Amino acid sequence: MPITEPFQEHTDRYEEWFEDHEAAYESELAAVEELVPTMERGLEIGVGSGRFAGPLGFDVGLDPSPNMLDHARDRGIDVVVGVAEHLPFREGRFDAALIVTTICFVDDVPATLREANRVLAPDGRLVVGFVDKNSPLGELYQERREENPFYRDATFLSTGELADAMEAAGFIDLEFRQTIFENPADLDAPETARQGYGDGSFVVVAGTPA
Repeated sequence: MPITEPFQEHTDRYEEWFEDHEAAYESELAAVEELVPTMERGLEIGVGSGRFAGPLGFDVGLDPSPNMLDHARDRGIDVVVGVAEHLPFREGRFDAALIVTTICFVDDVPATLREANRVLAPDGRLVVGFVDKNSPLGELYQERREENPFYRDATFLSTGELADAMEAAGFIDLEFRQTIFENPADLDAPETARQGYGDGSFVVVAGTPA
């Protein structure tokens, strides 16, 4: 079953994080944007409240939480209730698929990535943004997971694990960006994303279908 309850019950708390950590949010948004291709049709899988899909121009968003989708709809996104492992879209429909801070909440990572591959056009691109479990922020989230309703049941991944899973699902030509080099609460201004991974807590991985 998808992890939906905390997002249904704590939607306002979720939204407040972005308002209270604006520099971190802008840093993550900029890092993701560097790897988002030019597109006509874009899908965010696990769209949440649309904080990324809206400004990045993704027109369709899927999520299992109706409360979160209410916010996404208000941000101009066509919303669909559903889960990442069973996307209700035909093959090759989208030019780009986006998964941001969602991969740690899905039931089945390989199935999620295979479904993303299926709905992408042959020259499409999957972009995944997440907190690396081996980063300072990833370790902090795991240490304090019982204090956080969102991360209590999350399964964190390292960048290497995600890259291996993406390649196993048929993605090639992987590219990496990283940001959030200090605690998000300490940021006074957005950070500039860097190539690669291993230093930043928030990592973006992008690949194209083989």
